[in-house]
Amino acid sequence: MSIPPAAATAVIAEDEENLRDELRETLATVWPDLEIRAEAENGLKAMAALEAHAPDVLFLDIQMPGMSGLEVAKWASGRCHIVFVTAYDEYAVAAFEQGAVDYVMKPFSPTRLAETVKRLRARIHTVPANLEGLLKQLTDKLGNMREYVRWITASHGDELRLITVEEICYFQAGDGYTRVLTSDRESLIRRTIRDLAEDLDPNVFWQIHRATIVNVNSIAGVTRDFRRRMRVRLKSRAELLPVSDPYTHRFEQM
Repeated sequence: MSIPPAAATAVIAEDEENLRDELRETLATVWPDLEIRAEAENGLKAMAALEAHAPDVLFLDIQMPGMSGLEVAKWASGRCHIVFVTAYDEYAVAAFEQGAVDYVMKPFSPTRLAETVKRLRARIHTVPANLEGLLKQLTDKLGNMREYVRWITASHGDELRLITVEEICYFQAGDGYTRVLTSDRESLIRRTIRDLAEDLDPNVFWQIHRATIVNVNSIAGVTRDFRRRMRVRLKSRAELLPVSDPYTHRFEQM
């Protein structure tokens, strides 16, 4: 009687809980016999999970808090097959072309993930790739380039929405939450304006008040009230956004 091969095992390392859930659920559909041994929300926990479980596959977000995905990949190189999870195309393409098992883009596509799984199945019993050269190249790129947030996961009533940054008109701080305003609706996230300011592209999103960050592509113009206080007019919303004194310099050329 032959012994069936053991199921492949994996660790998911992704700092956003909603995306971890989405990746796990999609993998359960396209690779039902894959055993997810652990999940990690930062680089340090990813290292601990790899040490504890020695998985066949690591689904690894390139940028995570605590320790970057690239630092984790240096340790995992040659030990397990790595699938880079990224929102930045150039990293993904470089990883794929230079010997990494594969990559998946955020937000996840079940069709694209199924293609990744097909390739993983074919390589699962081969020696994992040595990524030393690739990781040096990606580390060099990270020194000059930064991956900014490309979408926001927000609550709208009982619905959880994935909102691309292009859709967002502005963010405004509330009491324990932040409002996300698009042209036609309002959603809520539990992130502070300060945190958002660090993760948004500063060439696209300007802080204009301690409580407000606006998408410059949504600005129709600026005006002043009878007290000469500056206000921002939006292309697709009626409200005027106050600009506090430390930020008026942004509009001197308008």
